[in-house]
Amino acid sequence: MPLTYLKRIAQTPAPTFHEERRADLIAGLWTDLGYAVERDAAGNVLTRITPPGTEGLPALLLASHLDTVFDADTDVTVREEGGRLVGPGVGDNSASLAVMTALLRDLRERPAALRRPLWIAANVGEEGLGDLRGAKHLLQAHRAQLGAFLAVDGYLGIAVTRAVGVRRYRATFIGPGGHSWGDQAPSALHALGRAISALYALYLPTSPRTTLNVGVATGGTSVNSIAGTAELLLDLRSLDGEVLGDLDRRAVAAMHAAAREAGVKLHLERVGDRPGGDLRGEALLELVREASREGRIDLRVASSSTDANAAVPHDLPALAAGVYRGGNAHRTDEWVQASSLTPGLKFLRRVVELYQRRPVR
Repeated sequence: MPLTYLKRIAQTPAPTFHEERRADLIAGLWTDLGYAVERDAAGNVLTRITPPGTEGLPALLLASHLDTVFDADTDVTVREEGGRLVGPGVGDNSASLAVMTALLRDLRERPAALRRPLWIAANVGEEGLGDLRGAKHLLQAHRAQLGAFLAVDGYLGIAVTRAVGVRRYRATFIGPGGHSWGDQAPSALHALGRAISALYALYLPTSPRTTLNVGVATGGTSVNSIAGTAELLLDLRSLDGEVLGDLDRRAVAAMHAAAREAGVKLHLERVGDRPGGDLRGEALLELVREASREGRIDLRVASSSTDANAAVPHDLPALAAGVYRGGNAHRTDEWVQASSLTPGLKFLRRVVELYQRRPVR
């Protein structure tokens, strides 16, 4: 049962950029199951299953991210409530890591007839400002050896077939600061306020769906001080690359204009660039559909931003698919239906088996 692993994984903190403890746990679990485990420069954990006679054939790569949105001080204790496991990050993406670990255990105990190499990775940096750095590193390093990429992430019955492109910025407004009564200096917070107002006034098309969000805004030191610095984090998304590029240019111009008008300097840093577009996953989707039918799982397709985005520049067939049922992702009361993990495991194993018979080309 994946449940055997889930509590241990979920109760091991893994903030983005600080996934080491959970990576150590996963590497230990996989090593204990008898697999050779690699740790790469990005911090990813990887095991490669290459049955005799399959050397050189393109591999199917399954990957689940290690990191969560919660900081190191968050209480990640998991509790049981009426058939549910509840706790920060218990689903996204601890449950997926647990199911993949259970898949490795099952493949060891009940080997499948693997006719193609199977790679399984626990990758860093999917959440927040991680910018898919783990998945990007894996694909940059190993694209030539891969035939398809399946990001194991999200809810059972959902397949992500289109990647939502994302651009993210950290904008820091810098002024001289000063005393609220004794000085007449421009305020960095004034500039930040102007920028936020201008950003939300930008035109956003409804089709293709395009969004803009200032998710964090901070600045100043005290009520009687003119703010010397202020900072915002901006998230831009669209299903269309050209539309995203246009919004990017207009948003950057709006922030520069706000700084000029307020009389302060602007330091602008792009902190995220997730490629979007078609994941070329039609053949993979056929396998996912068949595995879903066999498991009596209702399947729907969606557009989202996942580790599968990293495959777009590499022209590699990719998809993201979930293996558990739950809710309240990115909240401290996130939950997973314990009984959903077994059908999720059966679904994932079946996708692997189907890939062996009909490899994606």
